[in-house]
Amino acid sequence: MRYVFLDTETTGLDPALGHRIVEIAAVEVCNRRSTGRHFHRYLNPGRESDEGALRVHGLSREFLQDKPAFQEICSEFLEFIEDAEILIHNAPFDVGFINRELGLIRLEPMHNYCLQIVDTLMLAKELHPGKRNNLDALCERYQIDNAHRTLHGALLDAELLAEVYLAMTRGQESLLMEPEVPEAGKSGDSRLRATENLTLIVQPVSQTELELHDRLLERINTESKGNCLWNSQN
Repeated sequence: MRYVFLDTETTGLDPALGHRIVEIAAVEVCNRRSTGRHFHRYLNPGRESDEGALRVHGLSREFLQDKPAFQEICSEFLEFIEDAEILIHNAPFDVGFINRELGLIRLEPMHNYCLQIVDTLMLAKELHPGKRNNLDALCERYQIDNAHRTLHGALLDAELLAEVYLAMTRGQESLLMEPEVPEAGKSGDSRLRATENLTLIVQPVSQTELELHDRLLERINTESKGNCLWNSQN
């Protein structure tokens, strides 16, 4: 499975009010492993950022004035997300901005260019109801180092989201970890040699344990009104 973890930074909170994307980033993960490929661009929004947004990402209009417009990088971006499952934290926010940018150049919404879009914030809320589930809180919960995250940055946040998602789904908890898989029959592998002469020990059950087991089955059968599956199979 090819995953693309995506994040944006914007001039404000609402694309309907004319706010635009100032940074967009995506990182690729295949078969739950980072490929090292990523897409990252700063964009000239053609307007000032709201004061609150500027405090979040720190990308001034002066810094962005020589950067490309979204339409200039659009083809490359769509090619990068093609045929991938897109994972975004609070997906409606980012997708709303991306769809606004696509609409301005008369292209179809984002979901037409990828397999599907998954909101990892909703996944986190299902796994941790009633708890804080922003990216910083999840990094702390899953012991992912985000000390270098003093400002929000699309590329850094996309990379952290990939780490968080793999941890949340009980996969490999770090993209940097590469478990060693020994070749079958490799004579030099000590772990294979160590298991060659092992004997399986079968511990017989005691009479007391058998009696306790029978009493438990009787209670289950009584409470289920004769529907104990164990008894029906033995």
